[in-house]
Amino acid sequence: MRTDQILTRPERVFARLDREPERPAHLQTPQMSRHRVVLLGSTLAFYLAIVVAVLTTSWLVRLDWQVMFFRPYEQWPQLHAFLDYLVVLGQRGPTAVMVAAWLGWRSWRQHTLRPLITLGVALLLLNITVGAVKLGLGRLGPHYATQIGSAELFAGGDIFPSGHTANAVVTWGILAYLASTTVTRRVLSVVSAVVSLSVGATTVYLGTHWVSDVLLGWSAGLLIMLALPWFEPLIAAVEARVFALRERLRRRLETGTVPVPVATALTPLLSAGGKWQLRLADASSPAGAAAPQEPAATPVPVSAQAAAAGAGHAPAPRPPAHVSGRPHLIRSERTPVTPVGSRRPAHTERPPAGRAAARPAGG
Repeated sequence: MRTDQILTRPERVFARLDREPERPAHLQTPQMSRHRVVLLGSTLAFYLAIVVAVLTTSWLVRLDWQVMFFRPYEQWPQLHAFLDYLVVLGQRGPTAVMVAAWLGWRSWRQHTLRPLITLGVALLLLNITVGAVKLGLGRLGPHYATQIGSAELFAGGDIFPSGHTANAVVTWGILAYLASTTVTRRVLSVVSAVVSLSVGATTVYLGTHWVSDVLLGWSAGLLIMLALPWFEPLIAAVEARVFALRERLRRRLETGTVPVPVATALTPLLSAGGKWQLRLADASSPAGAAAPQEPAATPVPVSAQAAAAGAGHAPAPRPPAHVSGRPHLIRSERTPVTPVGSRRPAHTERPPAGRAAARPAGG
């Protein structure tokens, strides 16, 4: 007779969400292969070509103005409501929270901090590289352009390259970069490419970016994703440091919860000048009785102790010393404060107990 337990649907779902016993061995970090180096060089050349084309006010700038005058948001107004929500997939705040929540769950399940640290490194590189170019070139957007046909550079803007597009490439591409299998990596790469292309085209539709902004944003995000394998040693070092710090804190907390004995806390103290304190009365003497005091310990100079240690003789044992100058006694050994005996006053007219009072004669 079979007695297999039949799991319900919620139990099967939670069974899949259980943590793995250890970090999976098949998780391999991407390497900087020759193919990746070629892609990185090609993307960097494309990036520089776009910057030069905008700086020289070439045909790319004329294309920017033609698309701006076309006003796509007026040509297809029925798409405006949907694309207003779609462009959120490129905003740094919401996308970073969603992706960080997913990668945090993966880190907890796989016993590794690499997904979260990789995301942090990628976002840090994105902010530094894209932010520096934005502030350095200072290009104005289509809604703030003042001179037709101009590149609108060095005018105090921060629109070039497109931050939404670069953020979409990095944030969603990091999922494909951290995939554990080849099939999953390819599927997530296609998904991240579709999302980033859609976000970039949406910014052009809404009129918030030039076409050249979107092209440079795609290139900037792809450069970060291709260069991430160079930062894998840094990611591994940060993960090792964090785990080492956690172990030190755990050991410190475990040792801090152990109660310290009184004998260890009250260590023997020396008086000034290296002289021994006098031994006080014996704590085992009966309460209320004056215990005979032992003769005072003869102070031993420090030089004599050093000579005895050098001659191979152990120094004389130190007498116990107390912080308050007297030994700590338990309650049963302390001298009673209240007087011994009954507290009631004596009655002279009352006969002693056990004797009958004398009755008067003739009673």
